Amino acid sequence: MSSAIATHIDIRQNRDGQDRAYIVGTRVRVEDIYALAEIQGLSPDEIVAQLPHLTLGQVYAALSYCFDHRQQVLDAVREDHEFAQLMRVRTGPGPLENRLNRDDASDAVPS
Repeated sequence: MSSAIATHIDIRQNRDGQDRAYIVGTRVRVEDIYALAEIQGLSPDEIVAQLPHLTLGQVYAALSYCFDHRQQVLDAVREDHEFAQLMRVRTGPGPLENRLNRDDASDAVPS
C-alpha cells in the first residue's frame, strides 16, 4: 500500500519577485488566510464560507504553515502593509475614501 501526503502550500514569487506561500492551484496567499483567521477572527469553517473554492484541508494547511513559519508570514504582512501605505502616499486617496470624506464633511455641517 502506498501512502500519499497532501501538500496544499506552494512557495512562488509574487509580482515583485518576493517568495510568498500560496495555496496550491489558487492565487490565495497564506497571509490572506492568516489575516482572515488572526486579524478578523474567522474560524476555518467561516473562511471556507467566504472562499468557497477552498477546502477545509487547504485552510488548515495554510494555518499550519502560519504556525510553522510565523515570522515569515508576519514579515510578508508587514511588507504588504508598507507597500500599501507607500501607494496611498504616492496616489492620494481613492474614490471611496474621497466619497467617505465628503459624506463625513456634509454630516458635520451644522444646521
